[in-house]
Parts: sequence; C-alpha cells; structure tokens
Amino acid sequence: MTDPTDDLASRGQAIFQRLRSGEDEDPEVEGSAAPAPAEDEAQPDRAAADGGAPPPESEGGPGLTEEELEAFTTPVPPERPAPAEAELRGPLPGAEDLPTFGEEESPSEPIFSPSDEAVQTVAPEAVDEAASPFARPLPRVLAIANQKGGVGKTTTAVNLGACLADLGYRVLVVDLDPQGNASTGMGINIRDLHGSMYDVVLHDLPIEDCVEATSVRNLFCAPSSLDLAGAEIELVPAFSRELRLKKALTEVRDDYDFVLIDCPPSLGLLTVNGLAAATEVVVPIQCEYYALEGLGQLLRNVNLVQKNLNPVLEVSAIVLVMYDARTKLADQVVNEVREHFGPKVCKNVVPRTVRLSEAPSFGQPIIAFDPSSRGAIAYRELAKEVSGGTPQRAG
Repeated sequence: MTDPTDDLASRGQAIFQRLRSGEDEDPEVEGSAAPAPAEDEAQPDRAAADGGAPPPESEGGPGLTEEELEAFTTPVPPERPAPAEAELRGPLPGAEDLPTFGEEESPSEPIFSPSDEAVQTVAPEAVDEAASPFARPLPRVLAIANQKGGVGKTTTAVNLGACLADLGYRVLVVDLDPQGNASTGMGINIRDLHGSMYDVVLHDLPIEDCVEATSVRNLFCAPSSLDLAGAEIELVPAFSRELRLKKALTEVRDDYDFVLIDCPPSLGLLTVNGLAAATEVVVPIQCEYYALEGLGQLLRNVNLVQKNLNPVLEVSAIVLVMYDARTKLADQVVNEVREHFGPKVCKNVVPRTVRLSEAPSFGQPIIAFDPSSRGAIAYRELAKEVSGGTPQRAG
C-alpha cells in the first residue's frame, strides 16, 4: 500500500517542476513528467472531466489545493524593524552615591569648597569673567586619582604633564603606582635605578636624589619601582605614615610649577599619601557605563583626608577620557557626568585612540610620539584648560 505522505510529496515535487517550467498541466505518469498537450486540446478534456466546470486555480498556480501548497511552500516571516541603538536606562551605576552639583549650587560637604570660598571673597568688580575656573596660583600639586584601574590615570598623568611642560611650565611627575607604568611611559627603566619612590617613602631618601630627566624639556619623573608593591604593608607601623610623601615634596615644591602624582588604583596608604601631599585632585573618568562606580567612595576619602590631614585639598577637575564618538553611550555618559559635577568637568574630552595606546611602548608621551594625533591635540588643549593660563614663575 502506498504511503499517502509519499504520494503527496512526489506530487508536490512534480507540481513544483511544472510551475518552474511554466507548464499548465499536471503530469499524468507518476515519477515522470509527460509532455503536456497543447492548450487548445487540454482545456476541453479537463472541462469534460470536471463536468464542464473550469479547473480550479489559485494565485500560486493552476489546480493547486491547500495540501499541495503546504507541501512545498514556506511562509515568509514578517520583516522585523532594525533594532534601535542602545540607550542608557536610568542613572549610571554608582551615581546614587554622588552629590549633584549644578552651576549655581554648592555641596553640603566641603570637598570642593576652598576655591569656591576664595572666589566668593573677591569683590564682584574685581572678578575676571573670562578667567578659567581651573586657574590656581603656582606651584600646584595635583593628585591624579581614581580607585578603579584602567581608567586613564597614568595616561593622563604622563601626557598632561608633558603638555604642561610643552607650555613652558617646569613639571615633576611622581609615580606612586607600584606597576611603574608612568615611569616606563616616559622612557625610564625601573629595574635599573639607584633610588626610587620606595626609598623616598620608606627610607627618607631626598626626592631630588631619585628624580630623572625625560626626553621632553621641562618634564621630570620621580620613578616607581617594583619594591613599592610592599610599601602598603611596610607603612602600617611607620611613624606619620600618611604624611611621608608630603614631607618629601616640601623640599622640592618650589623647584617645579606643577607636581603630578600618579596614584595607584586603590584607596590604600600610598593613595592617602598622594592625597595628603596634594593641593588638588584630578579625577579621570572613562566614558563607559561603569564610569561612576566607586567614585562616591573616592570622594568620601578625599573628604576625610581634607578634614584630618590636608585642609587645603580640593577636587579641582574631572577629566573625561576614552571617549568613543562612534557610540551613543559615550555621549550619554558625558552628559550624566556633567550633570553631576557641573563646572568641575573639563570641557576638553580625551578620545580613545590607537596612538595613545602605542606611545607608552616607545617610552614617549603622545606629544613626542605623534604630535599631530588627535590624542596629542586633546591633551594640549586639556593642559591649557587645567593650567588656566597662569603665567609661569620668573626664574
């Protein structure tokens, strides 16, 4: 007995072949296609067989039943609309821990207060409206800090320092990160040093005895070393452990216009030393979804250092880095950060570029490695903004 399913499948195959060849008649012989009779001969026979009624027809072809159509046709799925570009849903993670500062608002905590109070004490007619909000008297000691790793602290410390030196300021970059990336990024071999920040912090070595010159004029580095990795533990029983770096920098502070401290990606004793020695904190924030994660804890620590160790400390600037113009998310993060911190956010944004990533492997800042690249241009403009156009000191 013939399986009706096989019969239907073979008939569907034959019908499909007939439709593709443009024929109007079904083959009469199973398994082989018989030559179709001429149109004028075939129509009377079919009409007689059907009692004079015309053969059934459908849009898919002549004489097809619903079962036949199902045997070899596949419905076309409806066209789906293109997915919309991802949008930021709700605040960034960590945003709930942060204060919101508008242009006319002042925070309840004194984290940002020193410069604001100084401005308020000046008579209105004496204020220069064109003056940069980032301008401060020289010398300045800036701690580049963020407890997250990989957010551009070292890149900002090296390239901002190099661009400030290019503007004519005398700059010292202090590498407090045990990884020593700021040192190697300026061409210094941290495995072949007579003195390093480890000796300065732990053994009271004068900082001028470990300062190294770099390939950029006016740019100097106090290098890190691998030994600094154990400094966190060794500092625990040390006397005045939080103020070791501040004491060391006091001896050389007047020798430089800017001192930039590259802090490690943690909130340990080395970072506390950097915050205690600085007058300002510069916070690099990457333009990514988790940009504000952990930033609330950093600001709380800054506030604690300000109250207990360093009353002149302030968060002076927030720098947006790793900006990718191809993504809508980057713009949304920029807007979110500006909404939270207002005028504290630098107008110049540093893009994510390949040349910025390549420069450290050659031991050069970006302005020496590729002076015309987008990264070099961005850091030059950032240096002008952060310096506020403060004139260099005589001598």
